[in-house]
Amino acid sequence: MDSEYEENENQNQTEDSEDEKKLSRYTEQRRMQKRKMLRKVEHSQKRLIKLRRYARFFIIVGLIFLGYKIVNMQSWIMDPTAFDTVHNPSLEIINNKIIPSNKILMALRQNDVPRIPLFMYDTQPLKDSILHLEPVKDVYVRRFWRPARLQIQITERIPAISISPDIKAPPVAFFSEDGKLIGREYMPLPEEYKTIMVLSYGLHGDDYRHWDDKKVNMIKDLAKAIEVNSNETIEYIDFRNPADVYVKIPTSLIRLGEVNEDRFGYVIKRIQQLPSILPQVKKMDKKVKYINLKWNTNYIKLDSNQGKND
Repeated sequence: MDSEYEENENQNQTEDSEDEKKLSRYTEQRRMQKRKMLRKVEHSQKRLIKLRRYARFFIIVGLIFLGYKIVNMQSWIMDPTAFDTVHNPSLEIINNKIIPSNKILMALRQNDVPRIPLFMYDTQPLKDSILHLEPVKDVYVRRFWRPARLQIQITERIPAISISPDIKAPPVAFFSEDGKLIGREYMPLPEEYKTIMVLSYGLHGDDYRHWDDKKVNMIKDLAKAIEVNSNETIEYIDFRNPADVYVKIPTSLIRLGEVNEDRFGYVIKRIQQLPSILPQVKKMDKKVKYINLKWNTNYIKLDSNQGKND
């Protein structure tokens, strides 16, 4: 019995030992397979990283090359004769009604035609050159490509008062809405501009070249007050004698006397009497020389030369 038990025990130990060996071999094989898989994964990751680096490099080089080609395209480069004539297709001047295009072109010629890609060109010097022209209030320069060209958009000052030495003479200058005096070189104005005609000799005591914004605004307010109270359009304001100002409307000539900043309130009060005076003037069968609003008591002055002229 003892011998059989020992044999069975030995046999069990032998089987256990063989099982342990098998398990050990299996574990080792699994470990080796895992290592191989890890090495393959690491190798694949390294190859992928290299590919990404190469791809990134070639993309960057391609983009640099493409950018260089785009920047140096002839579509961005202006015609070197762009400032030679106003009819050049590389230059367009718009919205200028008072300033001749040739004068704007002469201002542009103070600068060189850009020889670099147009989108890299600083247009501020062009703007500054054009802004020196008196009628220009603002300017905007737009850049286009295919083909490369410039569009000059002009914003001009709006004329408000025209100056003439005589009603029969053409205006020699004008004041803009913002009080800027514009000289003879920009006259005559286009017909679409309706201004207040002011007669002035431009002499000492009557020199419109020394009028400031307050004087210009006063004349505009004066014209507005007369048109509102008369319901008529002013033909002209005679400032040739600043101490004795006249205003002409279709119905009659109006004498205001001296018009200045100190007396302006008084003058406006006198003008407010026009609604009651004008109906009387229109009913008269005699020629009226002027309506006198110079004094506290207004009156209608008849033309004493009417019979002689007839």
